[in-house]
Amino acid sequence: MLLHPDQVVDRQEEDLVQPPFCKVGTTFEGTHWLRGRVADDDKRKLSLMESYVDKQRFRDLASVIEKSRSDFDYAYSKGIMTLYARSLEQRHVELEPGRSVIEFARGSYLGLDNHPMIVDAAIAALASYRSIQWSGARTRLNFSLTRDLEYSLSELFDARVVVYSLVLTANMSALPLLACGAFTRGRKPVLVFDRFAHATLAYHKAVMAEDAEVLQIRHNDIKELEDICRKHTCVAYICDGVYSMGGNAPIRELLRLQERYGLFIYIDDAHGISIRGRHGQGYAKSQITDLGENTIIAASLSKGFGVTGGVLMLGTEEQEKLLRRYAVPHAFSMGPDLAGIAGALASAEIHRSAELGERQARLSRVVQCFDEKMPTQSSGDGMPIRMVPIGASRAAVDTAAELLWRGFYVAAAFYPTVPRDKAALRVCLTADHSLEEVTKLCESIRDIASACQ
Repeated sequence: MLLHPDQVVDRQEEDLVQPPFCKVGTTFEGTHWLRGRVADDDKRKLSLMESYVDKQRFRDLASVIEKSRSDFDYAYSKGIMTLYARSLEQRHVELEPGRSVIEFARGSYLGLDNHPMIVDAAIAALASYRSIQWSGARTRLNFSLTRDLEYSLSELFDARVVVYSLVLTANMSALPLLACGAFTRGRKPVLVFDRFAHATLAYHKAVMAEDAEVLQIRHNDIKELEDICRKHTCVAYICDGVYSMGGNAPIRELLRLQERYGLFIYIDDAHGISIRGRHGQGYAKSQITDLGENTIIAASLSKGFGVTGGVLMLGTEEQEKLLRRYAVPHAFSMGPDLAGIAGALASAEIHRSAELGERQARLSRVVQCFDEKMPTQSSGDGMPIRMVPIGASRAAVDTAAELLWRGFYVAAAFYPTVPRDKAALRVCLTADHSLEEVTKLCESIRDIASACQ
């Protein structure tokens, strides 16, 4: 059943388990919640309870598997999971010979992932280098195009840029260094995660907790974050710029806390890159003129940028030195493959051209069209991710399966990606979608919902 936006409970009040890495509830200030519930003289019992909490604190994968297995089995049985296809024009993909659908699942928000200029650049680089990847640590030997890309992106984003194979490995590089105090002049910060920080951020909590206290606050709760800043002299906040299930970070409010308390801000703007800013600096960087020593932005090159890879935008030379010497993915693994590097260089040139603004404007019109036809909680925020609430997991799967039969591929989001019984259709809108396609998708969703009532 399609739920009206007003029927959807605010997500920050839901008991969401972030898959598959942590149990969450209210703010988790170490084991402080235990104190006051245990008698002062029962020190041994308190110690045992704290030890148990520490062991259970960040991972609950077995429980997640148990609770979600049947829904995953059902989704696979309905044919909406792990599809294989080839690109056609615009957002059309061919699932099998003679059968194509319009997909609303990819995050290439500007439609650059099959841009001929990007594809041709990748092909030319492969022909020139006669190689796809070099096996070796980044501290040893790199493609010369890697240096060219980092120079190009540094100029484009007005920051020191280090490139990675994925935004996941970019986060894996920076977060342990943040936890140990390397970015905060030797002071180990209290690490505060937004409750809906992406799984590729939350995954690192256990590693970071070896060096520093790790807390979690309600989604975008600036008051709670400020209370923590008042109590501690060194605080780092980890969040998304644009959240993968809709919504965005309150950048201006975070900058206010940074100015007042010295808050270190770490933002994963994977979904915000390219769709905002004159040169596609992203949702976060377009609002932050100078990163300085207290802000780092991670971003994906695999979404709005249209290629593959990830980046870290840095404010200081010291941060760059630390990452190039001590980050595990940099010192012990490989960087982006050659085709991805060359494609990213071509995408950077598109970002410097008038075409970027044209694609951003087209995306804006597509988002506005969807909001007019299918209002959601995120309507009006201008972002390209829309969550259409359904309710039960199997109802969302059935709706997605019916849409696929009608020629639209939309992802069904269910637990553990979203809270239980808050399943939804996750719609990714792009500049390559026509207004007619968006209108037909919305009509189909409403038609299916009406038939189920």
